[in-house]
Amino acid sequence: MPDWFVYMMPSLTILLFVTAVGACIGSLTNVLVYRMPLGLDVVTPTSRCPKCDHKLTWRENIPIFGWLFLRGKCRFCKCKISPEYPIVETIVAVLFGGIYALWYIVPDDAIFGLGRIAPEWAANGPALTWPAMVVLLVLVGSMVSMTIIDARTSTIPLVLTWVPAGVALIFHTGHAIWFQSKYGNPVMMPAGMDGVWAVPNAHMKWITAPGQVWTLATGGLAGWRFIGIGIGGCVGLILSNLFLKFGWLTRSFADFDEWYESNHTSESDANTSEESELGTEELEQAETEPAEQPESSIEDWLMYPHARREMIRELAFLCMPVVFGLGGGWLMVQMFGQWTTDLNSGHTFAPDNAPLWLVVLGGVLMGYLIAGGVVWAVRIGGSLAFGKEAMGLGDVHMMAAVGACLGWIDPTIAFFLAAFVGVAYAIVAQVFSGKLSRAMPYGPFLAVATMMMILGKPVVEMGLGRIFGMVGPLNLP
Repeated sequence: MPDWFVYMMPSLTILLFVTAVGACIGSLTNVLVYRMPLGLDVVTPTSRCPKCDHKLTWRENIPIFGWLFLRGKCRFCKCKISPEYPIVETIVAVLFGGIYALWYIVPDDAIFGLGRIAPEWAANGPALTWPAMVVLLVLVGSMVSMTIIDARTSTIPLVLTWVPAGVALIFHTGHAIWFQSKYGNPVMMPAGMDGVWAVPNAHMKWITAPGQVWTLATGGLAGWRFIGIGIGGCVGLILSNLFLKFGWLTRSFADFDEWYESNHTSESDANTSEESELGTEELEQAETEPAEQPESSIEDWLMYPHARREMIRELAFLCMPVVFGLGGGWLMVQMFGQWTTDLNSGHTFAPDNAPLWLVVLGGVLMGYLIAGGVVWAVRIGGSLAFGKEAMGLGDVHMMAAVGACLGWIDPTIAFFLAAFVGVAYAIVAQVFSGKLSRAMPYGPFLAVATMMMILGKPVVEMGLGRIFGMVGPLNLP
């Protein structure tokens, strides 16, 4: 057995495990994609054939291989099983395994001379950074589910955005608490080594992106205002949601269903009058065809005539997050961020750095607020300008979750990059199909742009550098 294979055996074993976990998450994705739009429970009943109701055994439930074992047909009723199931499972498995390999196994100069694809923090190794990897993989798995559901139904189940945001809050902050209790706060290395930190209680270096201290954008070690705005803004969000719950604020588009029923009823009456003019033979033929139950579509939302009014409701909802955020930032600076003069020596000095866990908590919360806020601002501005709903609130929640997981910088760039993804899709659709839908869900474009930032950040940086007339990459955190 070659020496290199023996050396790589531990890493390859972990890679195989991560890939297998990805296939299982892909199997879960298939369940979510099928059941959530129908309002079904995602836990019970267990997987079974939708035609004959045969309960699948554990062998038939093995991701990818179960479909191959059954040869794409139910073992009892021979009903065809869609190849979408193994395709989705394979995609998620490849994403999980590929990300792990790029982050921890593939050499920095192995990808077409682009340099390091993985973020800087991955250089610390999986033993120290596995919580950040878990957060990233949960985000990727959730985005695959959101993309498929949004492409089919033009809706994003909010629970799929809350899960990665909650995991980011727990894992990022918990990881920082453990790191600080074991090693203490990182200390910046001498000039010329931006992004490399010394750990006081251990003979090691902690590597991050330039200007950052953790595995996501944190605003610096002593960013008390940054921390305060994040905490205060999220407190304001909680209060605004409580106001919604108790009826002190009104949800936007709360009367959409009533408007839709009224509008559809008038169309049904018109169709009835047209049917009365049909001949007997034509009427009998129409009655033999099953009528489909109408469902609201993205075009119906665009036809809703009161979008500007509803944006006023959303602005009212956002008042408390903005006020509490600004107030929290001011309060933190007053309490901890004021420069102080020593009466004995006369020297002016800054306060001690914020605890690492608090810095990371602020990074997660500000990532959530900024990434979601950018999309929400475009939604409100576009709706006020054009009188139609510009973007869905599901898109706001999606990018807020991305911000909580990755920090505020990457999702902000991804949001504007998604516009180019949408244009590219429109061109391809026009060329191959000759037609293009008047309205398309934006969530899939956001997800693709986010994956481009995750897997192709050096290319994006070089592109932005050329656009803005800069030489080389922007070296964004």
